[in-house]
Amino acid sequence: MPDRYVIVLTTLPSSADAAAFARALVSERLAACVNLHSEMTSVYRWEDAVSEDTERQIVIKTSRAQVVPLRERLRDLHPYDVPEFVVVPIIDGSDAYLRWLTDSTA
Repeated sequence: MPDRYVIVLTTLPSSADAAAFARALVSERLAACVNLHSEMTSVYRWEDAVSEDTERQIVIKTSRAQVVPLRERLRDLHPYDVPEFVVVPIIDGSDAYLRWLTDSTA
């Protein structure tokens, strides 16, 4: 089971339509579930300067098999030049939840 399921992290600017972004990924079966967190402040280095913006953390639950097509679709939908795309393996979970995750992304 290791590496069969993953969580993908990204952020969106607070002005983006995060719900539409999430619906697209779930309706296209690239994600079983997308969590949209509340606005937060992000401080980061970009183009050799320290920047600060309001963003939302997006948590995407999916299968390892969907990572490449998800990455490609995220590039199409995302407003940033270099969007966050971090893949974290799910090393364990309930059988029922992981079955649902598989069925939802097949």
